[in-house]
Amino acid sequence: MMSARKPVAPMLEAVRSRIEERSLETRASYLAMIRRTRASNPPRRKLSCGNLAHAAAACGAHEKQLVANGTAPNIGIVTSFNDMLSAHQPLETYPTILKAAASSLGATAQVAGGVPAMCDGVTQGQPGMELSLFSRDVIAMATAVSLSHNVFDAALMLGVCDKIVPGLVMGALSFGHLPVAFVPAGPMPTGLSNDEKSRVRQAYAAGELGRDKLLEAEMKSYHAPGTCTFYGTANSNQMLMEFMGLHVPGAAFIQPGTPLRDALTKEAVRLVLAKAEGGQGVGEWLDARSFINAIVGLHATGGSTNHLIHLVAMARAAGLRISWEDFADLASVVPLLARIYPNGSADVNQFHAAGGLAFVMRELLDAGLLFADIETLAGPGLAQYAREPVMIHGQIVYRDPPEVSPQPSILRSMDNPFQATGGIALVKGGVGRGIVKTSAIAPEKQSLTAPARVFESPEQFQAVFKANGINENAIIVIRNQGPMANGMPELHSLMPALGVLESRGLRVALLSDGRLSGASGKVLSALHVTPEAKEGGPISKLRDGDIITIDSAEGRLEVAVDPREMAARMPAIPNHLDAEEGLGREMFAGFRGAVCRADEGASVFWDRPLA
Repeated sequence: MMSARKPVAPMLEAVRSRIEERSLETRASYLAMIRRTRASNPPRRKLSCGNLAHAAAACGAHEKQLVANGTAPNIGIVTSFNDMLSAHQPLETYPTILKAAASSLGATAQVAGGVPAMCDGVTQGQPGMELSLFSRDVIAMATAVSLSHNVFDAALMLGVCDKIVPGLVMGALSFGHLPVAFVPAGPMPTGLSNDEKSRVRQAYAAGELGRDKLLEAEMKSYHAPGTCTFYGTANSNQMLMEFMGLHVPGAAFIQPGTPLRDALTKEAVRLVLAKAEGGQGVGEWLDARSFINAIVGLHATGGSTNHLIHLVAMARAAGLRISWEDFADLASVVPLLARIYPNGSADVNQFHAAGGLAFVMRELLDAGLLFADIETLAGPGLAQYAREPVMIHGQIVYRDPPEVSPQPSILRSMDNPFQATGGIALVKGGVGRGIVKTSAIAPEKQSLTAPARVFESPEQFQAVFKANGINENAIIVIRNQGPMANGMPELHSLMPALGVLESRGLRVALLSDGRLSGASGKVLSALHVTPEAKEGGPISKLRDGDIITIDSAEGRLEVAVDPREMAARMPAIPNHLDAEEGLGREMFAGFRGAVCRADEGASVFWDRPLA
């Protein structure tokens, strides 16, 4: 441990300054909205007797009077509970726990509403994936609807996975005058090792194992209530909530059904009520520093590339405008301190046992790579999140994380990082702008120059792969997968096939205007390429044989074609009728027509493109 904490790094201050400068108008407008809302629509104060009677009708006798009379704080619970998805199934019991905790503190709590929670693991490679990214904005709207009755003094957000937490944050920020706490469920126990799961998937893709063996391995991996244990978008979400101070400190990776999990869930009620008494809303305490801390955490832990989209949209909901250049500049000073699958072999349970987020945060704070003085759910200062909770005699007690990591293959200190730069890189050039997740790629494979093999869909690529049609080094281009084309589905189902090609001695990389799962990353991939093909971006003009360079170290995404020839080429935009109807996809035509670019957050809430 460092003997003295360093001042905040100049790069963090520089990024903060430019975010605040470019956000002057939007942030001021947002904060003014919060002030107007608080003044003109205080909770319950302007509701009629009929309004209040409806709000309290289903309550017990004691709670009915408290809610109707406004004599005690009332907490709104927004939940993503469903019992099909393992990560959300534990949330079934939370309202009962939370209501009892509120009652013990002289307050009330009501389930304000529910939000949809779909699983990319279930829809991976299926038509339903075309609704996945858009579900984030639906969740934001459902959160706003849930809180629209204006009977709540604070709110608790129950959610875990990929689009759910970002959507809940965006929706909560539309009620930024209220204090809000995020209440997670925790990861499932460790199952089949991630390396073995990956081996079985590649063997199946190569035709070496049958479907029965694949299903057996998958069910040993995903086997119990709780979040999947790899470090994908869901667990990256939980990291972000810690670094932004929206959790009870240390709540991210405590398993469901344990006394500590229940105690932390109850503690969320106490902390959000304390915030309500102080009169500060979540939209006021989340500022540019909070989002910079989130980006730093993403880099230091090798988190999901999906957050290059989600964090941009979350910040915009608070009137803050962050860019991919902000991510890139922070990556230059933030080292990679963790190896969690797919960036290593360990899962989040092993990471937590090795010291976890408290260790990472302590290291970053001591190095001046976080803003320590942000406001949080637990009060002023982020240092309290650099300690880990344990249960002693039925009480939550916080202790320091280990001074030295007991598992240096999983977790390292600032003086011995896994790599000197953050886990995600920005690449740009003649093909556009894209994102590369470097944390999971061997250093010698973080760049590639090779001929393009161009496909208009994942299915077209898979057909060629199964026919052994790829026998040379190649940049695999899969386009028309952006938000405007078909909702930007994740392309994680490509990873086994690409892994097989590399195991055969080929060098391959993926170039796409689509996304990959947060669990992907072992093959060099330039993702979220914008402008996308549907918009007529350069990726729509690539042809088989074009020599493409993806170089994450130098930040290059180039094609060796004369610019005049590229300008003269016609965009190849196929008819995607099959991506527009069936299984609910036709209902999202308006979203596809209104969504802004990936680097602007891929949201329907703001004009396309933002100036």
